[in-house]
Parts: sequence; C-alpha cells; structure tokens
Amino acid sequence: MLLLKCPCCGVEGEETEFHCGGEAHIRRHATGSTDGEFASYMFERKNPKAVVFERWRHVFGCGKWFHAARCTVTLEVFATYGAQVLAPPKPVIAKIKARRPDWRQK
Repeated sequence: MLLLKCPCCGVEGEETEFHCGGEAHIRRHATGSTDGEFASYMFERKNPKAVVFERWRHVFGCGKWFHAARCTVTLEVFATYGAQVLAPPKPVIAKIKARRPDWRQK
C-alpha cells in the first residue's frame, strides 16, 4: 500500500484516498502536430520497473492534482510536489539520487 502526502493540503493517507492520473510531465503537441504525434500523446505510456513520476489527485480531500515520484518495484515514495511544474524539481531529483545514487532520469 502506498502512503502519499498531498503537498496542497498536507494530509498524508493511503493510496485509496487518492486517484492516480497516469504519467506526469507528458509533452503535449501543439496545433499542427501529425496524427502519429497526437496518437503517441494520447495512447502511448511508459510503464517501467523503475522510478516514475505520476499525477495524483486527492479525491477524498482537497481535490487538487499533484505529482509523485515513486518506485514501481518497491512502492517507495520519494516525494510529492505541486502539479504546476513542467519537470521534476531539483530537490526531488536530489532526494531520489540520495537514496539511489546510480539512478538517472530518462
């Protein structure tokens, strides 16, 4: 069971209090993109056995969206942070590297 802390309201709870919205930091293609680029954005998602960045919503709390950095193998949650960023913040990357020195962001 995942334990997540909502960075918006500060409440910590089990994953059943939240809803996963899939992969975070996905590049959305602008007007004029090809059909292949749009299809890739809509339907193709990564699902690695590694550290991932995901979107989560605090459904049974404040209702706001946020991002979480976690490992899909161990279910370890490294950090949660606001959803209004285009890439993981440097402190989150540093926290992951502190626990996994060999990790590289892809």
